[in-house]
Amino acid sequence: MASKNINIDVNAWFEGVAEQFRGLNPNEPGQWPVLPKLAAFITVVALVCVAGWMLALSDAQTGLDAAKDEEPKLRDQYLAKLKQAVNLPELRKQKSQVEEYVLQLEKQLPNKAEMDALLSDINQAGLGRGLQFELFRPGQEVMKDYYAEKPISLRVSGRYHDIGSFAADVANLSRIVTLHNLAVVVPAPTKDQQSGNLSMEATARTYRYLDAAEVAEQKRAAAKAAKK
Repeated sequence: MASKNINIDVNAWFEGVAEQFRGLNPNEPGQWPVLPKLAAFITVVALVCVAGWMLALSDAQTGLDAAKDEEPKLRDQYLAKLKQAVNLPELRKQKSQVEEYVLQLEKQLPNKAEMDALLSDINQAGLGRGLQFELFRPGQEVMKDYYAEKPISLRVSGRYHDIGSFAADVANLSRIVTLHNLAVVVPAPTKDQQSGNLSMEATARTYRYLDAAEVAEQKRAAAKAAKK
């Protein structure tokens, strides 16, 4: 008899609960009974939690995929640095050799104060071979990043072997001088011209390194040009 009363009470409770969910107006949730309001609140909270969890999982998955894509790059970088570390003594030796070579090249480039002496050396190299200078005209310097290039227009006349020796002497100067646009021709005959003489026209280019102020000025000019 007691068991039957309990079943009746439980059934009545479920019936009362179901009755609260009947005929709910979705446009007026504020007028719902307590249980539907509580159920709606729990549902909304659960949906928000699930959405947040899915969003967090999505971000985590995106980060994981990015990390997987980055792994091969990092591994290659590690292997490259490992090889460098293994070869570090040899690389240091090569670096020292390159620095020594660069220093030697810098010594072959005159500074601004030594340019006049170098021009005199080129002139003396021609005179020492018995050549006659018909033209010796230094041009305007062309500024580069770390050095300046100075062209010199030359025209000399003399015997073939003397002209060849002059070109060799210029190449063997302690400073770097290069000859460009060489043209050796037979000049028009004159009364005083010695038989067998030739005329050589060329552009000699010599180089000098820029001092600190000039390098800074070149960098400023390059930066200004890049902005434009």
